[in-house]
Amino acid sequence: MSIDGQRLSDGRITYPMNARTLRLIINGKAAGAEGLREGVEFLRKAGHRVEVRVTWEQGDANRWVVESQEEVVVAVGGDGTVHEVVQGLMDRPAGHRPALGIVPMGTANDFANGCGLPLDLPGALDLCANGALVPIDVARANDRWFINAACSGFGAEVTANTPLELKRLLGGAAYTVMAALLAINFKPAQGRLVLPEGELHGSSVVAIIGNGRQTGGQPVTPKALINDGLLDVLVIREVPASGLLQAARELQALEPDGEYIFYRQAPWVEFHPDHPMPINLDGEPVDFDCVRCEVVPEALRLIVPPDCPALAPARG
Repeated sequence: MSIDGQRLSDGRITYPMNARTLRLIINGKAAGAEGLREGVEFLRKAGHRVEVRVTWEQGDANRWVVESQEEVVVAVGGDGTVHEVVQGLMDRPAGHRPALGIVPMGTANDFANGCGLPLDLPGALDLCANGALVPIDVARANDRWFINAACSGFGAEVTANTPLELKRLLGGAAYTVMAALLAINFKPAQGRLVLPEGELHGSSVVAIIGNGRQTGGQPVTPKALINDGLLDVLVIREVPASGLLQAARELQALEPDGEYIFYRQAPWVEFHPDHPMPINLDGEPVDFDCVRCEVVPEALRLIVPPDCPALAPARG
């Protein structure tokens, strides 16, 4: 880590002037991770004030965020932990929200991966202590918040039986997503998708609304930026066997209007299904009769590395 103090000739240690106060909210499943206790002690020895809370039951993370007085709240866990911490941050008034740091210790770590955050424990802790604080967007689905993605009809743990022809043609993430969709035989959802420019009617196998880039371990909205004031909307229609290769090509290209793939960027989108259906917000299932997703620009400050791929270029 790069967060060490300097020892003076009389034995005293001086610490950096930019030492931070941090509250680590650790998912109970990750609390015994090797090196975590040592990492916390290292941060303290470097001059950072660190409070630690370990979740025991649902609602703990939200409560500890709401009562936090620290400059930075660090979600230590997977996407579910990040999601709950974000709920707590957004429950606080704008201008009184601590910055968000993330130490990825989940299975997929979709949001962290999409942002290029360090996946190793020392690197992640170092970034939380020293990294830049950048304003980012957060999205709202009716009265619930999400930072990464809202998904309908998509399973994060899908394993597909890969058609050989597609494997030869594509490989890579886009093909993996398409193969997964076909393998589990989703029932298409009927309804209307409403955007500022108009409506899309019919059936869809998958609808993904991304603020972040990755869902289910794959970059399904790879054009998404977390500070552009827009959501990325991906809809996959029913794909017959004869359209498989065309759909795969469209999924790679992600052009606005394909025969099977619909991709748009918009500040808001509404989904009106014919029947109530579950939607995953950052992997957490929620039942909606209908849902309006909208972006709230620069709602939070996130600690990011200097080469974060999910940030829009600085305006000159």
